[in-house]
Amino acid sequence: MKNILIVCFVFLGFTNLYSQNLPDTAGGYVHEPDLILPKFPGDINTYINDNIEYPDSARDAGIQGTVYIQFIVEKDGKVDSIKVLRGVSGFLGSSLNIEAMRVISKMPVWKPAMKDGKPFEQKFTVPIRFIIEDKKKH
Repeated sequence: MKNILIVCFVFLGFTNLYSQNLPDTAGGYVHEPDLILPKFPGDINTYINDNIEYPDSARDAGIQGTVYIQFIVEKDGKVDSIKVLRGVSGFLGSSLNIEAMRVISKMPVWKPAMKDGKPFEQKFTVPIRFIIEDKKKH
């Protein structure tokens, strides 16, 4: 019997991540406002591992791979604009892509990103690895 292991590594693909000192037209520097990045309520890896279900058809066929999901945390903290940046190919591989998108779409509301005390949209990229491990190896 095979045991299923789903591993999630969160690479936060942020836009406007770093504060920068940018030259202005007068030769001085203008400081980019301080940014506060969005915060998931809890541990995102635990959330994904607890909520994802390996599709039976993909598991039975031995289909494995990593699905890279991109989404936006909106100003109100809701997740929107979910898409697969790079997924698992093939008919059965697409079931992994769909499952990854489903779990991301069901995320609870985040604490939104803040810039100058005002919420703003922030883009994320999350890779989700689908791995089937043989129980005998452990």
